[in-house]
Amino acid sequence: MKDFHYCATCRHFKAERKSNGMVYYCSRLGYETKTHYKFNCWTPKKSIIELMEKLKKS
Repeated sequence: MKDFHYCATCRHFKAERKSNGMVYYCSRLGYETKTHYKFNCWTPKKSIIELMEKLKKS
């Protein structure tokens, strides 16, 4: 799980293109974040859960 636990893999991670570049934020926490940040409230996206399960079985 440690290889997947990043904001960018969380279902609450949102990205918006602004005139000055990309802005990343957490819809749960309500503030800006970065793709590589980690928080204890992490809830992985469905595709990440499936990937972790697949790797666990290998």
